[in-house]
Amino acid sequence: MNRHLSFRSGNPVLSNKTFIASSDISNRMTMNGTVNKTLLSLFLLMVSGYYMFSEPNIAIMAFSGIGALIFAIVTIFKKTWAPITVPIYAILEGCLLGGISYMYNSLYEGIVSNAIQLTVGILLALLLAYKSGYIKATENFKLGVFAATGGIFIIYIINFVMSLFGINMPVMDINNSSGFSIGFSIFVVVIASLNLVLDFDFIEEGVEKGAPKYMEWYGAFGLMITLVWLYLEILRLLAKLYSRK
Repeated sequence: MNRHLSFRSGNPVLSNKTFIASSDISNRMTMNGTVNKTLLSLFLLMVSGYYMFSEPNIAIMAFSGIGALIFAIVTIFKKTWAPITVPIYAILEGCLLGGISYMYNSLYEGIVSNAIQLTVGILLALLLAYKSGYIKATENFKLGVFAATGGIFIIYIINFVMSLFGINMPVMDINNSSGFSIGFSIFVVVIASLNLVLDFDFIEEGVEKGAPKYMEWYGAFGLMITLVWLYLEILRLLAKLYSRK
């Protein structure tokens, strides 16, 4: 009996139509394959990120940001291209993150290394909890995380629209160290973390359903999206905490 209750994930990349079983048994998605693709993607992201962190360039950052968005959209709509588009996306996203990390580190020395350590720590802790059965992606769990994620992204959209008029929501300001602002960031970090659990569950179900081999790259893409979001939100939270000193 399939213990996965639905094809629902808080990650918009992983929808209920993501996995379609392959008729070729030798060409099916495996957990080891997905893990390897994820590690390779993160390696590419970190290498390009380190380069941009060491040699910041605003023009390359802008190009990388636009390019990453384009390749992300292409990957979502052309999943069969994932073996090509995902590595390119990882490199471009790494350049963007490297530049952003440099800006944060210029404000608060050491914040980047702390954010990376916390992101990796959360990933490993949740993976262990998931594999041990301490955290289960039940239907109510999925619905709750999905609803919370949707609410957070609505706030992101509202803030983006307001920023076009030179206004930012206080809770999104990294210099706002009020209790409410910090509480909001903690909430977002928690929801981003819980999305990792949904991603683990979703990928595991894809393996069980016999999804095509190229979905290993797509599964890695979904996990990378969540990890990038988590890392950025941890940076924002730490910046708010550091600003209180």
